[in-house]
Amino acid sequence: MLQIKALNTYYGDSHTLQGVDLDIPLGKAVGLLGRNGMGKTTLIRSLMGYVPAASGQIQWNGRNVTGSPPERMARLGIGYVPEGRGIFPNLSVRENLLMSARAGVNGRRDWTVDRVLATFPRLKERLDHGGQQLSGGEQQMAAIGRALLTNPELLILDEATEGLAPLIVQEIWRVIGEIRETGISSLIVDRNYRAVLAHTDLAMVMEKGRIVMAASSSDLSQSGGQLTQYLGV
Repeated sequence: MLQIKALNTYYGDSHTLQGVDLDIPLGKAVGLLGRNGMGKTTLIRSLMGYVPAASGQIQWNGRNVTGSPPERMARLGIGYVPEGRGIFPNLSVRENLLMSARAGVNGRRDWTVDRVLATFPRLKERLDHGGQQLSGGEQQMAAIGRALLTNPELLILDEATEGLAPLIVQEIWRVIGEIRETGISSLIVDRNYRAVLAHTDLAMVMEKGRIVMAASSSDLSQSGGQLTQYLGV
């Protein structure tokens, strides 16, 4: 579905992504692991078109989409839940959800507002609350729900559980598991590498702007010392 080939990205003089290759097969969940500052978010922002790539290629279903702006990537069927959530504080929960609700690229409407509210019952109780009135966990639920309402082919989650209370973290991982079962492809970045490996089919580890490990999630979970070395855990 998504192929990134030899991608290089710079921030000023800093060579942030160094020849990165990444494949996300149709219907598969892929984990992206690495310590802070290793290039994970830059990789996501580069493929989404927020950060221009200096060289390399991004292909979506066999089409070259390198350099496409974020709005085109969204129209192609990519749902993005950014680090920091991006909830509109002056809009209600209902408005934050409805603003993104649309059919997918194939005309499907598998995800509706009612389905999102059934998935996140807490949001149903807060439909008329402003975004600024929500807790961090509730904002994350709204951000995931908003992305699902685009009926994406691929869902990207960047640090979906960062800074959340343990009970909310469990809830988010439960939903991630449900999303995986629906067959939506996903790219998941999270500091909890054990949870990432438990909820993905494939996983990769980044170190200083490069992919240094790539395997099935089950194989990586058994890699022991090498994984510990790169993740610093």
